Amino acid sequence: MNEFKTINILFCGTGGQGVLKAAEICARAAMLEGFHVKKSEVHGMSQRGGSVESHLRFGRRVFSPLIPYGKADYLISFHEEEHRRLKKMLKPGGSDLTGYLEKACRAAKDKRYLNIFLLGVLSSCLSLKEKSWLKAIDNVFPAKISYENRRVFAQGRKEKL
Repeated sequence: MNEFKTINILFCGTGGQGVLKAAEICARAAMLEGFHVKKSEVHGMSQRGGSVESHLRFGRRVFSPLIPYGKADYLISFHEEEHRRLKKMLKPGGSDLTGYLEKACRAAKDKRYLNIFLLGVLSSCLSLKEKSWLKAIDNVFPAKISYENRRVFAQGRKEKL
């Protein structure tokens, strides 16, 4: 990853799928590496099942939290319908991690960990250190579920685009 390039990541799904948690973990990992981070959240219905998206941008200096149309480097969708709605946000040559949903479902017996598996996949694409990701996970989740989050993250991290 070029340290002067701004990285644009769009997380999307529906309420209750961990979209905001995934974006928060990624943002914290980037901050731990010294990057300037901006994040914006868009909530649909304020209940489980409504559309949710989170724009995350990090780099040497970032001025706006919103990813310009067609400029997302990575699209991470936890829901197929949200993927269809937002796939045009991905830039030509960008990476769409939605294809890993099926693997995530097999790897994470509990659907609450799908977001963490997909973060593991994303982490294998970025130059952020694994220790920064793990520290971010530990900071966001209580210690009692840290082990399972770390295990599922490691499984996702083994996947390569």
